[in-house]
Order: sequence, then structure tokens, then C-alpha cells
Amino acid sequence: MKYLIIVNPTSGRGFAGKAIPQIEALIKSHHLEYVMVQTERPWHAAELAEKAAREKYDVIITASGDGTANEAINGLMKAREAGFNHTAMGILPVGTGNDLAYGMSVRGSLEESISLLAKNERRWMDVGKVTGGDYSNGRYFGNGVGIGFDAATGFVAADIRWTRGLLAYLIAALETIFIYYKAPTVRIEYDDKTLEQSALMVSIMNGQRMGGGFFMAPDGLPHDGTFDLCIAGTAGKFRILQLLPTFMNGTQATQPEITTGRARKIIITALTGTLPAHCDGETLCKDGQSLSIELIPHALEFVTTL
Repeated sequence: MKYLIIVNPTSGRGFAGKAIPQIEALIKSHHLEYVMVQTERPWHAAELAEKAAREKYDVIITASGDGTANEAINGLMKAREAGFNHTAMGILPVGTGNDLAYGMSVRGSLEESISLLAKNERRWMDVGKVTGGDYSNGRYFGNGVGIGFDAATGFVAADIRWTRGLLAYLIAALETIFIYYKAPTVRIEYDDKTLEQSALMVSIMNGQRMGGGFFMAPDGLPHDGTFDLCIAGTAGKFRILQLLPTFMNGTQATQPEITTGRARKIIITALTGTLPAHCDGETLCKDGQSLSIELIPHALEFVTTL
């Protein structure tokens, strides 16, 4: 088995870089054959992952947060399009939110995550592709797409440098309530349904959570061949504050503003206003007009629990 470990040293507000000695020690303790490389620029992880897949590495591992892992997925999917399907993916969750890792059932400490890699148990996972905004040719994702309030919160959280994880997103959410709370009117087309409504937030989930602890799809599974949708209608500032705990508990579906559903393809169009959006925490657009999201079932092998 040959592993490529891609480390983004800036992930987790620099935590990933500081964790390199521990990662190497644990990898060596399991006698795994590996090459480690650090990213140097945006989209570098995608280039490294694609190159490694073409060179027939067995597993690409990202020691990072969601953004670098997302880049690696894009590199592996590009290699897959060229016929290089041999390479699996693993994640060491040392970033800020680690939602993609959570959705792929990679949880716990570095020791536990590396032990999981050593066991080399794999499952084929679904991958999403979103087209529109700043990505007219599309961008792949593993965890989910967030549109509206969720995306605006992520943009604010990216500027919070003194903490990471759920706390950073909670602080950003509180700030965003006073910046972004007027919902655009959207048309949402999924499967055989069409909704036209004001939508504070639309989440299209392959995994379960976003923002380090907001469970947009508590029952989501990244290998079940469908997305889970969570659509939040109009809500004022105080009502948003009331709704936040329900998302942390995964009980928001009981609230009157929330619509849920399942689909394999979704098209969202802004009828009034615009669509700030992200996928796996990476900016898709800040003022998009239309996004198309489709599921690619069982697209990549992941090293995970079975």
C-alpha cells in the first residue's frame, strides 16, 4: 500500500502544520509506506491528488480541513474522468470544521483516524457536483452545498482567526444575523417538485452537518444515492436566534419554517436577490443567480468505518 499525505499547514488556524510531527510518528508506528507533501497555494491539493491518482497511489490522505479535502476530491474526480479509478481517499480531520470527515464517518483523535487508515476498510461514497456561480464548468463536493444564511456565515467565519471549530461558526452566525437576514425569493426544482418561496437558507447535503456542529441533515448518509435537503423560509432576527439551537440538535424539521426533502438533482434560481453559496466550506459565489446540483452515486472509495 502506498499513501500520499497532503498537508495544508494553515488548516485549523495552523493546527495542521503543528500536527505534522505527531502525524508522521503515528503513520510510522503502523509501518505504512507514505510520502508527505505540503500545499503551497490554492488548488494545489487538487493538482497533487490528480497526479498521485495517475501515478497509481493506493490512497490519498488529506491532513486538513474541509477545503483542502474538497480540492483533493476534485483532483481525484478529474483523474477518474480520465480513467484512473484505482485511488481511494482518506482524511485526517485537523481543520476548522471537519464536517466532510464527520460525514464520511472519520471522527475522533488523530490516533483513531490513523488507526482507521491502517485498517484500510473502504466504502464507495457518493459525490456531488455543483455548476453555476463562479464555477460554470462545475465543482465537485463531498459534504454539501450551503446557500444563503449558511454561506454568509461561512464567509464571516473565515475571517475569525483566534478560534476554530463550532465556536468560530457560532460567533459568525451571531454576526451574520445582523448582516444577512433578508431572504431572497428562489425557485427550487428537485425531482418532480417545484417550490417558489423566500428562502433564508437552502442546504443540499451528502453528509450530515456544516459549520462544525450544525446538523442540516441528521439522517444524511453519503452512500445512499440521494441528497438530503433542508430549506429554511423567511425568519426575522429573533426567530433566527431561536432556530439556531434546533440546527445544533438536528431537530429543525419540526419547525414551521423548515421544509425537508430528498433528491438526486436540484436547480435553484434567484427570482429576487442573489445566492451566496459554498460547497464544503469553499466559496462558490457571493451573488450567484442560479445553481445546479447533481449526485454522482458511488463515485469514490473512502477509507472509513463500515
